[in-house]
Amino acid sequence: MLDRVTDPFDAPSDAPSPAASRDAAPEYVLPLVVRIERADPPARTDALETAARAVLTLLADPRATEGEWAEVVEAWQDARIRKVVRRARGAEWRRAEALPGITVAGTAAEVRVHPPVPLDGWPKDLARLQVSGTELDDPEPPAAPAPGAPVLWVNPALEMSAGKAMAQAGHAAQLAWWELDATERAAWAGSGFALAVRTARPEVWEELAGSGLPVVRDAGFTEIAPGSCTVVADLPVLRAARR
Repeated sequence: MLDRVTDPFDAPSDAPSPAASRDAAPEYVLPLVVRIERADPPARTDALETAARAVLTLLADPRATEGEWAEVVEAWQDARIRKVVRRARGAEWRRAEALPGITVAGTAAEVRVHPPVPLDGWPKDLARLQVSGTELDDPEPPAAPAPGAPVLWVNPALEMSAGKAMAQAGHAAQLAWWELDATERAAWAGSGFALAVRTARPEVWEELAGSGLPVVRDAGFTEIAPGSCTVVADLPVLRAARR
């Protein structure tokens, strides 16, 4: 779960604080469903990257900006930015694909992102899917990111399940998206949202976390302590703007 940053100076002195207004708003969650067939699960890094691209794909979709999903996407982004990753296989996956959403494919991973739903109002075919214990491995260490590629750097000191890490990668991609202008967003979309997710080396993590690049600070409801910095979004265009 991720708290969206707001500017308290935008409100008059007698108005409720942005945090209070946010907390009073109806809460929505972005459902992400990863396909994990028993005999052929995807690699962990592939799943993380695909989840991040799925979030970006939804944010850029006309249905989310001005179409039938726009209202719930706006409500979701104006409150706490929650994402929940569930897993499906076989008939479960086919039922998830029958619901409104977008399926994004990676090298082998498949992730379906659905428009936000009320926190207590999940469609039954998604609500019945397993959320805890989603774990995946990389058969081989992932290769170095391509030069100039956006990289979502994961905190090497934290242990997160694959599902938790997928949600955190999605948060980081979204924070980066918010900082881009229309031209930069179009360029990223034109690349198919090219990105890499990698675990940072311990000796460079503190530098990344303090660089001014977008950083995810988790609310600590599951797996890790509140306020933990989980992922830094390192996009060349954002790094250049901070020089």
